[in-house]
Amino acid sequence: MFSICAWCEEKSCKKENEEYPKGCLIPQKNWFDKLAPKYQEENLIFKTAAHIEKTGYKKWPRLKEIAEFAIKAGFETVGIAFCIGLKREAKIAADYYRDKGLKVASAVCSCGSFDKKELGIPPEDRFSEEGFEVSCNPIAQAEFLEESGSEFNIVLGLCVGHDSLFFKYSTVPTTVLAVKDRVLAHNPLGAVYNINSYYDDLN
Repeated sequence: MFSICAWCEEKSCKKENEEYPKGCLIPQKNWFDKLAPKYQEENLIFKTAAHIEKTGYKKWPRLKEIAEFAIKAGFETVGIAFCIGLKREAKIAADYYRDKGLKVASAVCSCGSFDKKELGIPPEDRFSEEGFEVSCNPIAQAEFLEESGSEFNIVLGLCVGHDSLFFKYSTVPTTVLAVKDRVLAHNPLGAVYNINSYYDDLN
């Protein structure tokens, strides 16, 4: 079996005691009995998320949602892992969270000034084939924030793949304030919304 929710037209999962379409994974096992204990283990995060969803629904932008979530969950220190290209935005966010009473640690993507060449990035994958070129350093970002005592991390505009490494090495719960899209002013859904018009030749 293979999960195909994106192509499902039934929306059965929004209803109670509904029949599920052929090929759906839901009827294959008792998912509630399997997963409910895990939600009990993650009780704080799960219930706080529900509270924030309901309380701020259609009222709070994500910047505020993250702050309210951290405060409601009892986190005192948050960490921001950001792209150097979004330094201005990172400072605005850090100031906002600090003004909300949170301690804020932050780590820029280029922390440590690691050379791409020294990390094995070949010339064809560097912008300059010769000389020093700083590498993104998401593993260090995760470790810097851990050293700073972050209890909840926030990703702001890390590159695709680098963000994956940050998620992997972050030792605390992590959320995303914004993702990077260099072409669409960090609004990747712009391409999704226009896939049948302006971006119909996207391949």
